[in-house]
Amino acid sequence: MAFATDLAERRNLDPAWVRQQIGAAQRIPTVIRLMQPAPSGVPKNWAAYRARFIEPVRLRAGQRFWEANRETLARAESEFGVPASLIVGVIGVETLYGQHTGNFRVIDALTTLAFDFPASHPRAAARTEFFRSELEQFLSLTERTATDPLTYLGSYAGAMGWPQFMPSSWVKYAIDFDADGKVDLFNNQADVIGSVANYFKAFGWQPGMPTHYPVRFDPNQSREDFETLLAPDILPSFGVQSFTAKGALLEGPALQHPGQLALVELQNAGAPSSYIAGTENFYVVTRYNWSSYYALAVIELGEAVKALVGER
Repeated sequence: MAFATDLAERRNLDPAWVRQQIGAAQRIPTVIRLMQPAPSGVPKNWAAYRARFIEPVRLRAGQRFWEANRETLARAESEFGVPASLIVGVIGVETLYGQHTGNFRVIDALTTLAFDFPASHPRAAARTEFFRSELEQFLSLTERTATDPLTYLGSYAGAMGWPQFMPSSWVKYAIDFDADGKVDLFNNQADVIGSVANYFKAFGWQPGMPTHYPVRFDPNQSREDFETLLAPDILPSFGVQSFTAKGALLEGPALQHPGQLALVELQNAGAPSSYIAGTENFYVVTRYNWSSYYALAVIELGEAVKALVGER
């Protein structure tokens, strides 16, 4: 209640209304359990992760979505410079084109994580502050749009709509792409498409730049050079000359890449890892979800759907 009073004062909201909304929230033990980090020692498996998303049901749904929204996707690509395939890939991975947008009340999820985030989590303090901020953004958004905060449903983390925007992302990046006077990421596919494109543009998407290139390794590459390339993880940190000098082998257009590259490792459980050379645009895709596995699944799903609809 002290938080509610402080929030109301800072946001110029009715204190009684804010206290009423937070007071109506339910503590959800399932949300706390789902927020626990994965057990250490569980191997990552890119092949298995990829197979969850590049599969027949999602591909067919993606094809239907693209064909139903072809003009809107083309307009978003033209206005924002973000490929239609990337927009389609994100929406497919996030919610299977609106089929799985979440069944948790957003007010419950955010309040639970704002005040009962699992203390055992290695980043508990920072995550608690994050979810308190998201709760504040959510209540401000619903008050400003005169909607009932108790009616919103989303993920266990409080993400909403087809693109699974957190409240702060909704406030910053959601747009009214069909000019009907309101922003609706639950039912309006034009707004969903435009908002995803706007998100990527805001995070620095560079039109025309590939997201990644194939990479191989010089058999004489030293372990030290290999570890140096892996150290920055997904953050592009090496120019082409520096990248190849450390034993990474590129071909064709990759050798002319004008910016920085990252050596991205995708583990395959007990099998050898897969590797790509990620560009600045690959890094932009990870701003949607900070995972190289997620980013590559989004990219590959979008490209697979693009091939199905016959787009060039």
